[in-house]
Amino acid sequence: MDWTQFATFMIGNMVFTLTLWLWNRTESRSDMRAIHQTMAEDRKDILSMIRAIQEEVKDFHGRLCAIEERNRK
Repeated sequence: MDWTQFATFMIGNMVFTLTLWLWNRTESRSDMRAIHQTMAEDRKDILSMIRAIQEEVKDFHGRLCAIEERNRK
């Protein structure tokens, strides 16, 4: 095996490896964008549930205070 064959082999391997590395990096970034978008939607859903629970607690507390006020009289 002479130097030109060796150099061709090494350059070919480097180009192939670089191509696969760049492709893998691109795919992982698109996956991360999809994950972050899903997490943002989940966060919005969780926050809306928390707000609904807080409203329900306020409503329950108001009813409980009204019942206690009626029972005091």
